[in-house]
Amino acid sequence: MLDKLTSADFSAQLNQKFHIRYQPETALEVELIQVTKLGTEDMPGRRPFSLIFRSSQRNSYLPQHVYIIEHNQMEKMELFLVPIGPDEVGMRYEAVFT
Repeated sequence: MLDKLTSADFSAQLNQKFHIRYQPETALEVELIQVTKLGTEDMPGRRPFSLIFRSSQRNSYLPQHVYIIEHNQMEKMELFLVPIGPDEVGMRYEAVFT
């Protein structure tokens, strides 16, 4: 399933809430704040892209790891997330699709 997703699939969910399930009964609410196309349009196959999620927590974060990501309009998916540091609102996490 992940190999079929494109940046357009996530652009439709921009500024919406997702949940990072980091324990079976516990999830962190995050917002999808950025979808960025990577590479060039003339690349063969799916064009790479990245996603930036942001939590409301600034001083604590989840370590880089594969997490289950949930959204009410999409199927559950497993993504490798990397904390990339806080901004003025909260901690940001990045997922890259190649």
